[in-house]
Amino acid sequence: MASQDMKSAEKTYGGFISWLKWSVPIIAIITLIVIMLIAE
Repeated sequence: MASQDMKSAEKTYGGFISWLKWSVPIIAIITLIVIMLIAE
């Protein structure tokens, strides 16, 4: 039972990490655009 939970946890973690790799740069770019718009 515990090993089954571990496998699903690793799968969820892997998906989260790959999502993070894509979302962080996108959020950074959006934030940069917003800051530039506010600064002007």
